Amino acid sequence: MRLVRRVLDTDLTPERALSRLATSATARGAAPPAALCGEWFGARAVIAPSLELTPVSDAAAAFAIPARQPEVADAVPGAVGGGWFGYLSYDLADPAKRSGALPPAVWGWADHVLRWDTDGRCWFEALVPVDAPDPLGLLSTVESALATPGAGETWSAGPMNRPLPSAHHQAVKSCVHEIEAGELFQANICCRFTGTFAGSATALFAEGVRRLAPRRAAHLAGDWGAVVSFSPELFLARHGRSVRSTPIKGTLPRRGPADDGNAQRLRESTKDVAENVMITDLVRNDLGRVCAVGSVTVPDLLTVRPAPGVWHLESTVEGELARGLDDAGLLAATFPPGSVTGAPKIRALDLIAGLEPDARGVYTGAIGCASPIAGLELNVAIRTFEIHRDTIALGVGGGITADSDAEAEWQECLHKSAPLTKLLATPPR
Repeated sequence: MRLVRRVLDTDLTPERALSRLATSATARGAAPPAALCGEWFGARAVIAPSLELTPVSDAAAAFAIPARQPEVADAVPGAVGGGWFGYLSYDLADPAKRSGALPPAVWGWADHVLRWDTDGRCWFEALVPVDAPDPLGLLSTVESALATPGAGETWSAGPMNRPLPSAHHQAVKSCVHEIEAGELFQANICCRFTGTFAGSATALFAEGVRRLAPRRAAHLAGDWGAVVSFSPELFLARHGRSVRSTPIKGTLPRRGPADDGNAQRLRESTKDVAENVMITDLVRNDLGRVCAVGSVTVPDLLTVRPAPGVWHLESTVEGELARGLDDAGLLAATFPPGSVTGAPKIRALDLIAGLEPDARGVYTGAIGCASPIAGLELNVAIRTFEIHRDTIALGVGGGITADSDAEAEWQECLHKSAPLTKLLATPPR
């Protein structure tokens, strides 16, 4: 394969471009676009203008697909070109074998993308056979779509139904009891908000990107449904042989763009710091299974970063993928993300299956892209809407330690969900 790229003459933001691409795809009877917005592959956004996504039910097959990459003869640093877009749901790892409404995994190959660099320029990038002509027809279709105003699509949604606080309280207390009994150190206990939805999932995503500016936003859609993710968290980034994970653990509410005092309180919180350190160690161990001996380090520990509605504690773990291993091996060793399971991970998975009444679905899985040029990047599928027919679901939860208070954990769920439920309830007119 070879890379073809052009700078496009457009000043559209990624979210406005996405709306126009979706309108064009619908008019042509084509598959909808897929989008990554925020901080992806050193760019502001990567969008596949139209992408057919195929459900995958087996975990081993789902892990293997992003490792199937062509050789690219003239790769350019910074480019993406194309690749596999998709998600891996938490259901792939659920010991109870439960399934949500959406497929366990989906993947689709994009042979061309639009990439917005950090200077705001929009690049058309395509991967074509070495002896094939430049894809001028694809370029023309994309330029025509970007020049055509979107249909002004929106959405409507009913109020989100929450589980009873007492149900979450009891799950938290049961988890604390297991920790006190020495069964594990920490587990992530979650619940599910549900409601009705009609309209455009793409419009919901575009408006959420505009309002919330999430770092790891991702959107995929097809006949099977849609995921609309406003995640702040990186699960995995592999560039060449270098691997990085940035687990988030520790949360306090944020009431404005400035530091309202909770940022400092979070850094000084014994409970939240312990949460983060335990999961950072778990991620270090996960990467140690597939990285070269001695290469795994923690270059950044306990950094406070803002996210929509909350402050988070974030750490970074890095390593060098061992020779002979690919993305399939990397995913098999690390999925599901440690920050949304617990430590030890296997015991946490079993406890989650016993304490959470519903399948998690895509929530706490991973969404992203694997490119033969740029590598692999996946978010942690938190702050993520799952849309199936006329229903919408939002998973929410937090890490439980021996110091956890059940009511405080419920309030954390509400703080995390508040920006998303407000967005859902206030579509543009």
